[in-house]
Amino acid sequence: MKRELFAVGPYRLATELHYDEATHLWVGLEAAGAARCGFDPLGSETVGDIVAISFEPVGTTLTRGQAFGSLEAAKFVGPLIAPLSGRITAHNPVVLDRPGLLNQDPLENWMIRLELADAEREFPLLRHGQERVSAWFAAEMDRFKRRGMIAE
Repeated sequence: MKRELFAVGPYRLATELHYDEATHLWVGLEAAGAARCGFDPLGSETVGDIVAISFEPVGTTLTRGQAFGSLEAAKFVGPLIAPLSGRITAHNPVVLDRPGLLNQDPLENWMIRLELADAEREFPLLRHGQERVSAWFAAEMDRFKRRGMIAE
């Protein structure tokens, strides 16, 4: 399936993904109540070069806002926060071996797969659709520029 992308400034985003405002993670729906999660391009840039990543074990049940792993990067060391509730069903072994791929191509490199627990209630909390995502993402770019977290 060819991914449909749109630009917000220098960043490319995918129309089919849902974006979490608080964590700068994307959520991609899969069949039968499952989803993959990864960094959006602004999230991966603002943490800096990612050097190490770890995840909670497969089978762990998470609630939205709970840590699903941890990250060590040039500008951030700390927890990765779940954008949705669910049970971890898989880790991406490629990013565990080469975490820098999350910086190189954040939309293609997912971190975990979840079996969703409360998608009907939680999905409306995420940004989706080019118009809604573009307005939010542009505001986030401005906010991060003012803080000196991304270049002008």
